[in-house]
Amino acid sequence: MHTGSPPVRTPLAVLALVAAVAALLLGGAGPASAHSGLTGSDPADGSVLASAPPYVTLTFTETVGLSEDSVRVLSPDNERVNPRPAQHADGKGNTGRVQLADGLAQGTYTVAWRVVSADGHPISGAFTFSVGKPSETAAEVPDTAAGDTAAGRLHGVFRHVAYSGLALLVGAAAFVLVCLPRAGALRPVRRLLAAGWAALAVSTAALLLLRGPYETGGPLTAAFDPAVLGRTVTGKAGGALVVRLLLLGAAAVLLRRAARRAADPDGRAEEWSPGRRVRWAAAGLAAGLALTWAAAEHAAAGIQVPLAVPASVLHLLAMGVWLGGLVTLAAVLGSRGAGGPAVPASAVGRFSALAFAAVAVLAVTGLYQSWRQVGSWEALTTTSFGRTLLVKTAAVILMLWAASFSRRLAGRLLAAVGTGGTTGADAGAERVREPALAGAGKAAAGPAHGTGAAAAGGEAAGGEDGTPAPDGADGQRRRLRRTVAAEAALGVLVLTVTTVLTGTQPGRAAVKSAEAAAARGPQVRVVTVPFDTGTAGHRGTVQITLSPGRVGENSVEAVVFTEDGGLAAVPEIRLNLTQTELDIGPVDAKLTDRKGYWAAYDLRLPVPGEWTAAVTVRTGDIDQATVRAAVPVTGRPK
Repeated sequence: MHTGSPPVRTPLAVLALVAAVAALLLGGAGPASAHSGLTGSDPADGSVLASAPPYVTLTFTETVGLSEDSVRVLSPDNERVNPRPAQHADGKGNTGRVQLADGLAQGTYTVAWRVVSADGHPISGAFTFSVGKPSETAAEVPDTAAGDTAAGRLHGVFRHVAYSGLALLVGAAAFVLVCLPRAGALRPVRRLLAAGWAALAVSTAALLLLRGPYETGGPLTAAFDPAVLGRTVTGKAGGALVVRLLLLGAAAVLLRRAARRAADPDGRAEEWSPGRRVRWAAAGLAAGLALTWAAAEHAAAGIQVPLAVPASVLHLLAMGVWLGGLVTLAAVLGSRGAGGPAVPASAVGRFSALAFAAVAVLAVTGLYQSWRQVGSWEALTTTSFGRTLLVKTAAVILMLWAASFSRRLAGRLLAAVGTGGTTGADAGAERVREPALAGAGKAAAGPAHGTGAAAAGGEAAGGEDGTPAPDGADGQRRRLRRTVAAEAALGVLVLTVTTVLTGTQPGRAAVKSAEAAAARGPQVRVVTVPFDTGTAGHRGTVQITLSPGRVGENSVEAVVFTEDGGLAAVPEIRLNLTQTELDIGPVDAKLTDRKGYWAAYDLRLPVPGEWTAAVTVRTGDIDQATVRAAVPVTGRPK
C-alpha cells in the first residue's frame, strides 16, 4: 500500500492547535502571580528602633531559594549596608536573614527582597524600618512585579511553548505506538513528531538561559553570563531543565531508529510493529519528561508532595496523549487522495479507548490537584486560582457536551451513508478511506474525543467504492463540522486556562498569605479625636499616628488641627495609654515638640489588645482638654 504523503487539507484540529499555541504565546506575556508570601519580618515594617538591629530576618509561607541579592538593606543615602548575602535563619528554609554593618546612622532604611518560591516562581517586595527616628530616603527599589521583566515575559512564552511541544510529542508517539504503528511512515506524522521534539528542545534551552535573569530580575544579557548559568544549573529548576535536555537527546535517538524501521525501503512499513522494548523506553522517556515539570513546579511545594508529584506526572501525560493524539489522528485521516492510505477502523477504536482512559486520568488527577491547591470551597470564589479553575471546569463540561453532539451526528451520518448504497458491513469494514466513517464506526461505544477527532479529519462523502454520498449525508456532515469546530475551540480554551493556572498562586497559598497579612495587622494606626477646651477658638481635632501598632517598640506622632482643618501649634500635648482589662498603665508616651507636631519614637507597649489613649491638648496657659479613644494593638508576627 502507498504510504506517501499526498497533498492534504488543513483539518480543523490542526487549526485549533495553531490557535492554541498562539493563545498560549499571547497569554504567557503577563507576569506570573506570586506563589509564596511574606508572613513577617524582624524588624517589622514601619517600626522605629532605638538602636540598629544586628540582623534583618524575613519569614515566608513556604521554603524559598536565596541568591546573592535576595535581600538588600539600603541606607537613607541608597548605600547597601548588608555586606554578605542572605542565608536561611537557623536552618529554616522559609526564612532569609542578612547581617547588617556596624554603626548604622539614624534614619529610615529600606529592605528590598526577591526570592524564589518552592514551585520555581520568583516573588519580591520591599519595606522600611527606622533607627532613632524616621527620615527621608533616596533608596531606589524596582516598582515592577517579580515576573514583569523582559526575561520574565520571555520565560512565560517559552514555558507555554514547552507545554505545547510536550503534548504534541507525547500524543503523536502514543498514537503511533498504541493505535497505528504504520502511521509513523506518514510524512504528516513525522512532521508532528519532529515539531513536538523541536518545540520542546528549543524552549527548554531558552528556559535554561533565561532562568537566571528570571529569578534575579536581572537584564536579558545576564542569560549569557557563565556565572549566572552556573548557578542556574545547580538549582532545582535549572537541574530539571538540564535533565529534560538529556532526555530529549535520548528521545531523538529512539525516534530516529523508529523512523528508519517504519520507513522500510522494501515496502514492509505496514507490517512494522514496535516491540515491547520500544514501548517501555518511550513510556519511560515520556514519564521522565513530565517529571521535570512536576519536580520543580506546583507539585513540589505544599502538602502531600510524595503523592502530588506522581499525580502531576500522570496529569501531564494524559494531557499529551489526549491533545497530541487528537491532532495526530486528524493528520492521519487528512492524508487522503487517489493513492492515499486507508485508515483501519480498529485504529480509530484503539484511539477512542486511549482517549477515554486519558480523559479519566485527567479527571481523577485534576480533582486531586484542585483539592490540594484550592484547599476550601471559599477559596474557589475568593482567590484568582479558584476563579480560574472554575472557568476551566466550565469549559471542560461544555467541551464534553459538544463532543456528545459530535458522537450522535457521526452515528446519523453513518446511517445516512449506509442508506445511500453502502452496506453496514462495508461501513464498519476494517479499512475505510472515509475519515468520518472511521470515527463513526466506534461512535456508539467510544468516547466523544475520538469521534470528534475522526470527524474533523476529512469529508464524509461516499463509501469505499468512491460513490458519492446522498444529500442527507452532506447535511449531517455540515452539522458535524460545526459541533467539531465548537469542540476544538473549547479545547483551545481548556488548554489556555490550564497553562494560566500553572502561573497563578494556588488557593491554599493565597489564603495563607492573606491570613498572615491579617495577623500582622495594619502597619499604622491612625486615630482622630475632636477636643473642646470650652473657650471660643480653642477647639479642633487631634490626630494620633501609632506605628506599627504592635507589641514592642512603636513611634507615635500627634498633630492638632483647627476647626476649619488648618494646622495648629499648641504649647503642649500629653499622651498616656492604658490597658484597662489587664490593669496596665498609664504608660506615658513622653511626646516632645518637633516644631509643628509632637512625637516620640521609643514608646514600648508590652501586650496586645485594646488600649485606651488619653490625649491632653493644652491650647493656652489654662485652656486644655483631655479626650480618649480606643487604640487596638496587635501581637508580634510569627
